[in-house]
Formats: sequence, C-alpha cells, structure tokens
Amino acid sequence: MRLLIGLVLAGLLLYGLALVALALGQRRFLYPGAYRPSPPAVVPPGVERITIATADGETLHALWRAPRPGCGIVITFHGNGSRPEPHAARFSANPWFAAGWGVLAPAYRGYPGSTGRPSEDGLIRDGLAAWAEALARAPGAPILLHGHSLGAAVAVAVAERSAAIGLYLEAPFDSMTHTVRLHAPLAPSWLLRDTYRSDLRIRTGMAPVLIVQGRDDPVVPAKLALALAAAAGPRARIELVPGDHVSILGLQDREAQALFGARVVGKCAVTGTVE
Repeated sequence: MRLLIGLVLAGLLLYGLALVALALGQRRFLYPGAYRPSPPAVVPPGVERITIATADGETLHALWRAPRPGCGIVITFHGNGSRPEPHAARFSANPWFAAGWGVLAPAYRGYPGSTGRPSEDGLIRDGLAAWAEALARAPGAPILLHGHSLGAAVAVAVAERSAAIGLYLEAPFDSMTHTVRLHAPLAPSWLLRDTYRSDLRIRTGMAPVLIVQGRDDPVVPAKLALALAAAAGPRARIELVPGDHVSILGLQDREAQALFGARVVGKCAVTGTVE
C-alpha cells in the first residue's frame, strides 16, 4: 500500500511539474518561430522590405508589393513556425500577379526582423497595423485577408474589426483551446493564455470565407476546420484536399483568386491574362 501511495504521489508531482513548465513556457510552444535561430530569408523579386509601426510601439518587418491601380491587396499571415517571405513570393506570382493583386506580408512581433514578444493580443495588434499600412499605401484598395494555421486565427480576428472582401484560410482551427486539447488532453484548458477563439469571431461579417484543409493534417485535424466552417455559416465554403499541414499551401489559389477577384471586377485595371 505504501508503495502504491508513493507511486501516486510521484505521479502527481510529475504532473504538477509538467503543468508548471507548460504555464511558464507555453508561448515558446505556441510561437516557435520567435524563439529559434533563423537564417536570413531571400526577398522575392519585385517585393520590397518595409517596416510597420504598431499602435503599442512595436516595429514589424514586412514585405510589400503594390497592387495595380484599382486592384486588390492580399494581406497574408504566416504560421507559427514560418515567416512572411514564402507567402510574399506566392502572392506575387500568378494567378495573383496576372490579376493585379498586391501583397503585404508582415512578420509578427518577436519573429525575425520584428521587435517585441508574441501573444494573442499582440498578434492581433500586428494584424490591425498591417491593415492600416495597406490602406495607407493603397487608399481604397479592396483587401483580402489570408492566413495559414495560426495566421488564419489572426486573419479572422482582423476581419472581425475591418471591412475585408473575404477570408482565405488554409489549415485553420476553430480555437487554440480545442487544438491544445487534442494534442495535450491532460492539460487543463484554463492554463492556456492565448485561446484564439476564431469560432466566436468568425460569426460576424458578411464577406465570403474559403477554407482549404488537408485530409491528412496531423497538426490541425480536419474536424477543427470543419468546426470553423460551421461557425461561419452559409458564407463559408470548405475544400478538403489531399495533403498535410504544409503541402496544401497554394493548391486552391486559382479558385481563390477567381472567387475573390470577382469582388474587385470593374475597379481593377489589369492587362494580360492568367498563365
């Protein structure tokens, strides 16, 4: 009996220590790209480096390509372990380039090139600062919000407070609480500081939502994206495609450009065709 009691107490002690480690280091788990060394990234051709000032005094590294007159801008938010350069390159190529779109791709606070430390409130401030920057550089331009994984949660939060023409979300989750519960079922939900309740935020608004989700995604299982689509209601369309968390990126770009580009028709002076 004493041995059994000792084992139980040891197990409880280990569990308690694990909870303390999670409480203190959770943001290192949620935002790994901000805490690990990263080699210099190559700026895509035709894209310029800029800085964005946030309302609370941080400075963000970002990449910018102006739209053609009257055309739209994609503001793209990267995942928690990524950076803006791949997204800037992607949205500077066809079909987006041929249709006249510009792109703004910021790096979150604490990520390479940006000041500060990441948090949910901070990343939302970063997203709103990117929105203001895009409008300052191209006044009146229609804006499409794009995000991958964690970036989808940022895009949804910005859309709640802005007039985007749509949301283009790849591998999104309905909430960080639900995501963590799947990966760490023994961790109490009240311990999580950054909950990212996209399921609540996406209920407002009228703009269309396109969700692309990999069927074999081990990071964000498809049921989380399906739950987010259900929260968005009939304005949401979800495409379940073969692939994992990263291999799906860009697979539906032609469909997305056609869907959201139709909301810019009549304003955009485009020459040339999509290749």
